Amino acid sequence: MGHWEQVLDDLVRDRGPALVGYATLLTGSTREAEDLVQDALVRAFSRARTPVDPLAAETYVRRSILNTYLDGYRRRARWQGIRHLFVTRPTDESPEMQIQTRVDVGMALRQLTQRERACVVLRFYEDLTVPSIAERIGISEGAVKRYLSDAVHRLEAVLGPDPRSDAQTEIIDLIKYGSRP
Repeated sequence: MGHWEQVLDDLVRDRGPALVGYATLLTGSTREAEDLVQDALVRAFSRARTPVDPLAAETYVRRSILNTYLDGYRRRARWQGIRHLFVTRPTDESPEMQIQTRVDVGMALRQLTQRERACVVLRFYEDLTVPSIAERIGISEGAVKRYLSDAVHRLEAVLGPDPRSDAQTEIIDLIKYGSRP
């Protein structure tokens, strides 16, 4: 057994109940707390540099528990703000117009640079945050914001804004649903 495996084994055996208790205070549920501790342990011990000191390992896992909990809270709050976007909107367009709109969106997306298109797809289709996009692509958050801004302006130039809504909502609808609301 490697040294990190021994540290993990000792941590779970000796401090596992305390970690679950800490997570239970955060979540209010033992089941969710156990999942949270499991996620934190995986995060702590799947890194290239795993903690080898038992005290440092527990400190890192506790910090990871808190960060994972807060990220989940942020994710739930974000979901509350955007879940309405996942409902298919009824349209009064004919099937032919819907097909034409999808073709137009495809052509507009092909006119974007690779980075712009990747940022648009990750942001508006995958619904990732700017920091998540930056991490996934390997660029700065400022660069992601710039690519998104440039892409929306280029898409507006090709697709034109919808007079019934703001341009960004229109672009999101076109990408997600392939049609105007």
